[in-house]
Amino acid sequence: MTVTINGMDVNYLHLGEGEAVVMLHGWGANAQLFNAIAEVVAQKYSVYALDFPGFGGTPEPPAVWTVDDYTDFTVQFIEKMGLKKVILLGHSFGGRVIIKLANRKGLSFEIDKIILTDAAGIKPEKSASQGTKEKVMHLGKKLLTPFPGLTAKLQSMTGSDDYRAASPLMRQILVNVVNEDLTDLLPGVRPSTLLIWGDLDTATPLADGQKMEQLMPDAGLAVIHGAGHYAFLDNPVLFANILRSFLNIA
Repeated sequence: MTVTINGMDVNYLHLGEGEAVVMLHGWGANAQLFNAIAEVVAQKYSVYALDFPGFGGTPEPPAVWTVDDYTDFTVQFIEKMGLKKVILLGHSFGGRVIIKLANRKGLSFEIDKIILTDAAGIKPEKSASQGTKEKVMHLGKKLLTPFPGLTAKLQSMTGSDDYRAASPLMRQILVNVVNEDLTDLLPGVRPSTLLIWGDLDTATPLADGQKMEQLMPDAGLAVIHGAGHYAFLDNPVLFANILRSFLNIA
């Protein structure tokens, strides 16, 4: 399915009937990764899973966006669907957007519950080697300023897998996203929140989930042992059972 938001044809899937559950995917992913989860949740709820601009079947945004821009977009999607009460589920980058969204005032809809799985938002402390690498990168960019082609090559060589896989525009957006620390916003996530984490997650480590549980007013953490950053794919049966319990799905 597609819906037009600000001139963009946004790809999304819709399953089931009942109270709305809006699913937001992680960086470099798309709504299709939620297919198995969506089928479980759709037994009781109306599920909406969308492709963020720049991912899946939705075109890139018209400019270099921030997390706030993706949050604005999500608000517009929910309003476009005519939803007045929603449960939000976010993985990784989708979690960043939900943390921002939960802190918004004057929304036209109510956030009933939140589910965050291996969510991003806490900026990790740099190790000594990472600090050195960053200094080398800054020095290289300064020396190569007159040669933009070489600067881009240096960035592609030293960046993360996500950075190397992204287009030039999405690379700039990724830099904006990963450099924003949302820790101060965690106490503002007031709806009842379920945190589901893989204990082997190296992208957003379990310590992040534990910190979110500590700082969010009404949050509980479920740990899936042996799972990594995609806990819902690594152990889909246990993940589904946790969801069923939290969402009262028989």
